[in-house]
Amino acid sequence: MAKVEKGKGGKGAAPKSSSKKEVTSPEVSRDAGTEHQFSPRLRDTYREQVIPALMKEFGYGNLMQVPRLDRIVLNVGMGEAIQNVKLLESAATELGIITGQKPITTRAKKAIAGFKLRQGMPIGAKVTLRSRRMWEFLDRLITLALPRIRDFRGISPKAFDGRGNYTLGLKEQLIFPEIEYDSVASIHGMDITIVTTARTNDEGKALLKHLGMPFRA
Repeated sequence: MAKVEKGKGGKGAAPKSSSKKEVTSPEVSRDAGTEHQFSPRLRDTYREQVIPALMKEFGYGNLMQVPRLDRIVLNVGMGEAIQNVKLLESAATELGIITGQKPITTRAKKAIAGFKLRQGMPIGAKVTLRSRRMWEFLDRLITLALPRIRDFRGISPKAFDGRGNYTLGLKEQLIFPEIEYDSVASIHGMDITIVTTARTNDEGKALLKHLGMPFRA
């Protein structure tokens, strides 16, 4: 009987692969697990149009240098929840409808006697979006929600933090078409922070502008 040597085509030999490992950008590899579902429109725009435009504008020599979106954080503060906790529950439900993700409750870090606030009391709700949901939300924000603001003339270009991250303050949640006016318990605002990998405000602004963010002139 002939002997079969391991590692030379016999049983137990490691399978060989002729394909080379493909080098992709972090944005592509991060969402590889959801590619079989569908690719958000704005993410396709980033890959096909924004990356080449930014490389030309800033002279990047490496694809890894191109700024990209990291996450989007939505935060709702409800001071009224101290007196009526149901308002916070309603705000959290609305935040979940807007983002498609269950919010977490934010609590007071310290007590303030003047406001009858005790440490640990629930005072808000927060959602952190990444990957596919991040791209979908930003697309809806730019194309549907912001144009519904009365007398909208663009957003301020001065709300960057010095490291390419942008925070947008909204006065009411009703600009999102997912929210029905008749079901709203109270009108409240929210802060939306867009976190990017940009190193400067100019890079962060260029990234968001190419994605369609309507900055005022």
